[in-house]
Amino acid sequence: METLTNIFTAINGVVWGPLMLILLLGVGIYLQLGLKLLPIRKLGMGFKLMWAGRDGKAGAKEEDGEVSPFNALMTALSATIGTGNIAGVATAIALGGPGAVFWMWITALVGMATKFAEAVLAVRYRETDENGYHIGGPMFYIKNGLGQKWAWLGGLFAFFGAIAAFGIGNTVQANSVADALASSFSIPHWLTGVILMVLSGAVILGGIKRIAKVAGKLVPVMGIAYIAAGLVVLAINAEHIGDAFASIFTYAFNPHAAAGGFAGAAVMAAIRFGVARGIFSNEAGLGSAPIAHAAAQTKNPVRQGLIAMLGTFIDTIMVCSITALVILTAPVWLTGEEGASLTALSFDSALSGAGQYIVAIALAVFAFTTILGWSFYGEKCFQYLFGTRSIMIYRVLFVLAVPLGAVAKLGFIWLMADTFNAMMAIPNLIALALLSPVVFKLTKDYFDGKDVLPGEDLNHDKS
Repeated sequence: METLTNIFTAINGVVWGPLMLILLLGVGIYLQLGLKLLPIRKLGMGFKLMWAGRDGKAGAKEEDGEVSPFNALMTALSATIGTGNIAGVATAIALGGPGAVFWMWITALVGMATKFAEAVLAVRYRETDENGYHIGGPMFYIKNGLGQKWAWLGGLFAFFGAIAAFGIGNTVQANSVADALASSFSIPHWLTGVILMVLSGAVILGGIKRIAKVAGKLVPVMGIAYIAAGLVVLAINAEHIGDAFASIFTYAFNPHAAAGGFAGAAVMAAIRFGVARGIFSNEAGLGSAPIAHAAAQTKNPVRQGLIAMLGTFIDTIMVCSITALVILTAPVWLTGEEGASLTALSFDSALSGAGQYIVAIALAVFAFTTILGWSFYGEKCFQYLFGTRSIMIYRVLFVLAVPLGAVAKLGFIWLMADTFNAMMAIPNLIALALLSPVVFKLTKDYFDGKDVLPGEDLNHDKS
């Protein structure tokens, strides 16, 4: 085990090192510039399309996909809004200082173009399986977009994705919930594991339609509730908000000296931890979200791309920013705390006695929905490798792994999952770069009116 740990530690240091972060940002910047900043310019249009796509009837029929465009986004958000929004942001600040938040924002603005491109390609190159369901994602746009000679690269993505789902999207999440509920409510780890297994099994075994239905209800409620709780804290700490923003922009370009329990941080640390935790939170470039968007009831790839890019904006610019501002308006971050405990203490400093419970409940719900979203990602990767008949086997194994994660020591599992998570990104980023001309052409045709739905008016969106 020690040898395996050393091997994965060495690989992890490479795949999550500076080169990976440069690759992720580089491809995102290239796509953002190639799209002429369209994901930022068309943010309002994205929200309009998301709202119009709540029931899946806006220009598409049921045979065009399994879930509404809105629920496809909620399924993707269910997997991305998780421990990264609570523990990840806190860790970024604890290790990189307030300036890390600025670089998280930059990562999100760049990542919006990446998510847009992923969803456009996912819908453009998706297939229909033996059961009549639409399936897609990086493995399919690699195989169908780049040709059979690249199919091995799609296979690599599917292999890494099927394994990573058991870690980052299952056992790690279950363990986070178990720890949070044990410390706040004294609930035994095993009991949390069993309850999570029953609840997740009831949803996961029903497939994408049930997952999307639950995500469509739960994700908006949990997201709004968490943001509302954060805004209450910020209202209490209103006098410190200006200083919090000042510190974010100041220390994004200047080193932060040691203060209290905070060891200080160089600018490179702010960039490194801001970018790494930003990507960990919103998953732009990893290739996970397009698997959900491929099931959307839509005929136009660009429409779904405009909806998909909102996932990065909502996850990082909205939810992560609330966590960051709550932490930076409280004095706790200078004590040396990090992770979920830092977020809990920051909430508690304003809402004495209630803050830790709010964070514990939010963490539990966020992690639960992450399990649901990642079960679908892993299932589609497994299906790509072993065929449609393997789906139920994967679902059962995935559900059974939940209670094991709740009670296990996950040091090695976390390391392995984190490594495979990064290795998913490599095939995906290669495909995004090579297929970028397809994304640019489809987008241009759509906004030139060459590929719009009957009755759709784009005049107000010309800009």
